[in-house]
Amino acid sequence: MTAATRRLGDAPDPASLDDAERMSVDELRALQLSRLRWTLHHAYDNVAFYKEAFDAAGVHPDDCRELADLAKFPTTTKADLRDNYPFGMFAVAQEQVRRVHASSGTTGRPTVVGYTERDIGTWATVMARSIRAAGGRPGHRVHNAYGYGLFTGGLGAHYGIEKLGATAIPVSGGMTPRQVQLIQDFRPDLIMVTPSYMLTVVDEFEKQGIDPRSSSLQVGIFGAEPWTEQMRLEIEDRMDMHAVDIYGLSEVMGPGVSQECVETKDGLHVWEDHFLPEVVDPLDATPLPDGEQGELLFTSLTKEALPIIRYRTRDLTTLRPGTARPGMRRMDKITGRSDDMIILRGVNVFPTQIEEIVLRTAGLAPHFQLVLGTKGRMDTLAVRVEARPSTPVDRRVGAAAELVKAVKDTVGVSVSCEVVDPDTLERSVGKLQRLVDRRERG
Repeated sequence: MTAATRRLGDAPDPASLDDAERMSVDELRALQLSRLRWTLHHAYDNVAFYKEAFDAAGVHPDDCRELADLAKFPTTTKADLRDNYPFGMFAVAQEQVRRVHASSGTTGRPTVVGYTERDIGTWATVMARSIRAAGGRPGHRVHNAYGYGLFTGGLGAHYGIEKLGATAIPVSGGMTPRQVQLIQDFRPDLIMVTPSYMLTVVDEFEKQGIDPRSSSLQVGIFGAEPWTEQMRLEIEDRMDMHAVDIYGLSEVMGPGVSQECVETKDGLHVWEDHFLPEVVDPLDATPLPDGEQGELLFTSLTKEALPIIRYRTRDLTTLRPGTARPGMRRMDKITGRSDDMIILRGVNVFPTQIEEIVLRTAGLAPHFQLVLGTKGRMDTLAVRVEARPSTPVDRRVGAAAELVKAVKDTVGVSVSCEVVDPDTLERSVGKLQRLVDRRERG
């Protein structure tokens, strides 16, 4: 690592942390309870959906006397937001809404979220806190390659960069050769982008004959999709920089709900003064204790325009005690989603499990796709993966065989594997679509 990279990896001066980051656990829990009770009343009094849902469950905001009482309240799902499209979940008058974002809506109606002026300020604050935890400082230049527009990533990161006192370079996504040119010309200290697209940018450096390790980038803040420790090592080795995780989703706020601290890289600290996490059994939503893996739920504590109660993210993780920020709990890196799990001949398979194997198989690039099909009455799974440019053609057969064996040995299912030429699979500038379902439906 360069001296500059080591500097960004140092722990921050405690004086640079904000008041919430220095709170004791007891102080934080007292603040959460106060804010939770306000949120429950705000949602019940101003959102018809929540009044009906609470009444149907036989609970009232006054029933929340301690944080554990939140488990009595009903959960909220993406379908609930879609059923109330576009503005039925808003808790403030239209004239108080300063911005609207929405999901892509590729699997149905988009989910629409709104922000008051105070909400935008809160979002900027938690994003600035996240960038600082990743190693960013006032005066740094940040190459922001998240997409701008209705997607929350680009503007969420942008406002946080400026709030921190850093310089935003609002590149957005796409035009990969230009991304490399601007990194070379503007010499940013940090980059914010999806991890899968970062690897595409790294490939472009090499295509242009530029050593990626010679770039000015010292930290990458990567989110918007699950990614593995193997992908972290791949990026850090090829770029000679820190790779840290950021988590968020539009329904809860956008990016900046939790952040990995660069000095520890041991999971993402949840900014619990604004977002209250729970982990539940994905099947029946029974609360699970810290230390057990399950589905992540979030309740907003300070949002005005769109309060969200026990939102089922479908993301799978584990909650643990804080380390770099002792008062704030950590969540493990997302291992997958309950709704992208493949059940193949009775075995649960996640794309991230395949990714780990791809990344440790010599000769294979980190660009792959999973194709579900049928053969007779049985489901099949094929892995299509690109060869690295330096991989000889006669090595591809061996690499495919190694991957098939590793999947069988570690995951417990039989797959086929096709190693294709570099640049064959479609690249993504946003969340990578790993799974293609071509199964015949009877």
